[in-house]
Amino acid sequence: MSAAYPLEDRSDWPAVPAMPPLPEGWGLGRMSALDLEAVAGIEARAYSHPWTRGNFENSVKAGHLGLTLRDPAGTLVAYAVLMPVVDEMHLLNITVEPRRQRLGLGRLMLAIVLATSHAHRIRTMLLEVRPSNTGAIALYQAAGFAEIGRRKGYYPAEGRMREDALVLRRSWPEAAAANEGSEGRA
Repeated sequence: MSAAYPLEDRSDWPAVPAMPPLPEGWGLGRMSALDLEAVAGIEARAYSHPWTRGNFENSVKAGHLGLTLRDPAGTLVAYAVLMPVVDEMHLLNITVEPRRQRLGLGRLMLAIVLATSHAHRIRTMLLEVRPSNTGAIALYQAAGFAEIGRRKGYYPAEGRMREDALVLRRSWPEAAAANEGSEGRA
């Protein structure tokens, strides 16, 4: 991939999430124990307070939906961890290799995550994000997420401090409901 992923750069996301096409040679997979070293390495490079390898291992063992994105060389470049809870999907972690950020891969992974939730017949997604992560907040808002709350002191921060978490949610209609009334329109 020599340039940004060619996912249309537009602020209007589909009302009902759909799986985006992957660039030729790219692969989407389910996170397994074989991915944990690469995932933990990316996590350590991406965050000041990363998840541990054990956090990812526990998520895989618990049956959470771990997704991995690989480039044509087979290198893991992004991942996400989703936890279904009754009728909501909780996005626990979404990360792009720091050297590959700002190329559209975060947008691609978020589109994949939303489509995966929809494929599991779950039409509401929740997530937490640091207020200081303005890039992620802008992406989530563009994708239709809205702030519904704040968790005080949720994240560890520098110097033994704590940072709040913004709680964001996006919901969408069933595909059939989204298409109602569209018959006969050109």
